[in-house]
Amino acid sequence: MEEKEIMELQVGNYADIDLNRSARQGMPEVIYGAGKTAEQIAGIASAMRDRGIANILITRLDPEKAEQVRQELVKEKTDQDVQKHDPEKAEEASSQNESEKASPNEDFLYDAVARIGIVNQQETEKRGKIVVVAAGTSDLPVAEEAAVTAELFGNYVERVYDVGVAGIHRLLNRLPVFENANAVIAVAGMEGALVSVIGGLVACPVIGVPTSVGYGASFGGLAALLAMLNSCASGVSIVNIDNGFGAGVLASKINRQSLRKDDGE
Repeated sequence: MEEKEIMELQVGNYADIDLNRSARQGMPEVIYGAGKTAEQIAGIASAMRDRGIANILITRLDPEKAEQVRQELVKEKTDQDVQKHDPEKAEEASSQNESEKASPNEDFLYDAVARIGIVNQQETEKRGKIVVVAAGTSDLPVAEEAAVTAELFGNYVERVYDVGVAGIHRLLNRLPVFENANAVIAVAGMEGALVSVIGGLVACPVIGVPTSVGYGASFGGLAALLAMLNSCASGVSIVNIDNGFGAGVLASKINRQSLRKDDGE
């Protein structure tokens, strides 16, 4: 494999961005939103955007912090524009009125269900096919995190939701959707049985995502995790509890490998 230069960029005293990750892995560095301040998130995203990085993904971003990030990005972009055209008016930009701050920022998109923010989104061709399955409606935040992640990285995604084993006929009625899929992401809480069922029905790899949905004996998703790890279905792999993002990335890589083979690479 051709060696690529590793480029890093320090932002303040809190981040060291891997600018070359997209060239190495096919997708840029992702910002984990939980535990970071809005100012830190905006600072990292702005630095990446200013260097031409597109489709910057911010995961685990709650609505309140998302709004703060949006305002920080608006402020930073306004300050940069003023500095570029008239440095003497830089201070004036920081005191712009509230109506200007609240204006829509097309550079920042937020999905409240997936708890994902996207900066500098650019349309990508959707190729191949990934199916994201959720056992119940309560699993949707994790399922959507996986689906939105996969879509952002150029994969065509089909969603099949609320088809848990309590009403298995719902899943069986949707089996045609799984045809020609290169990967399936199966998201389930409670006892996590859906993953084994799907693993026995499809030919492509299945990525199981246990969720923390369930009553006391589910132990915050541990019961589903152990059940999935003990699946009797072959071709099943498991990611961590509630890790929809990790499943979306893994499915994307599987899909790309399948497409390369189809393209004769």
